[in-house]
Amino acid sequence: MAAAVVCALTSCSGHDPAPASSPAAGAGTPSPSADPGKPRANEDPSHYAAPVAKYAAQAGIHPQLLMAVLYNESYKPHDPDFQRAWQKIKPDAAFGIANMHKAAFDETKQGRDFAHRDWQELPDDTNLAVEAAAWFLHDLAEQLPDHWSGSYTKDELLALGYNAGGGNMAAFARGAKPGADAQTYLDRLRTNWSTAAAALKKS
Repeated sequence: MAAAVVCALTSCSGHDPAPASSPAAGAGTPSPSADPGKPRANEDPSHYAAPVAKYAAQAGIHPQLLMAVLYNESYKPHDPDFQRAWQKIKPDAAFGIANMHKAAFDETKQGRDFAHRDWQELPDDTNLAVEAAAWFLHDLAEQLPDHWSGSYTKDELLALGYNAGGGNMAAFARGAKPGADAQTYLDRLRTNWSTAAAALKKS
């Protein structure tokens, strides 16, 4: 993948920090929306089980990995108004429920059925966000060597690539030790793994 996409999803030094106070703070569990494609603040990723299963199958990746990544990325509010307000403060902030940066989205969509879509649509369309994340993981999988050192599973390496970029993923596959932020992301993935499996059973 082009160097511009390395670390293009979530920053290599960690996630975009969200303000301590946000429009979604204290919102509690949201009620079902009339529009299933529109995200709601702090929504449990299990609501997206159906599109996760669909797009993971299309992209040829493990649906549990995609769901676990969504749980990892649910650390900040995904309300569209909040995301756009936050982007005015931090122009390089990520968009959508999968926290995708513009460079990553623009490269991932090439040659795909969502090639005509714009990154600015991600906050409003959860299906697009899930589809783009699935294909980004697919593209990362294409970069993995046939064999790698260390005890990481394929899905763990792909999650590390999602967080830290394809170049760092390749380094981890060669035996490099993840930094603190990447290790924290991996630890969260392992914690969220069984939760992701349970969420998919609801679809």
